[in-house]
Amino acid sequence: MPYHSTPLDLAFHALSDPTRRAVVSRLAGGEVPVSALAAPFDMALPSFAQHLKVLEECGLIESEKRGRSRWCRLVPARFYEAADWMEAERRRWAERLDRLEVYLDKTEEEDEAHGKPV
Repeated sequence: MPYHSTPLDLAFHALSDPTRRAVVSRLAGGEVPVSALAAPFDMALPSFAQHLKVLEECGLIESEKRGRSRWCRLVPARFYEAADWMEAERRRWAERLDRLEVYLDKTEEEDEAHGKPV
């Protein structure tokens, strides 16, 4: 993927698809065999396997062969990275909004002091 170079880019790209988000939600309950993961989706197994490949390549899930089945599970580390990034952005925007509120309050007070209608 030429436009997705960092692990975080790949993770957000993977999570942009509703099928892959549904797979992640299902795996939040624990390990699941691929056949059970694929069952609710109206697509051929090779198409579904492509979704798993995207999730695995970006590090959100991992899989292993057990007997005749392949089992998938979440890899928490990549989710923590995404959560950390989102939290940093949330804090940055909260700080900006707080500064804007202070500015607007100050401007309103100055307008009132000069007799301007608010």
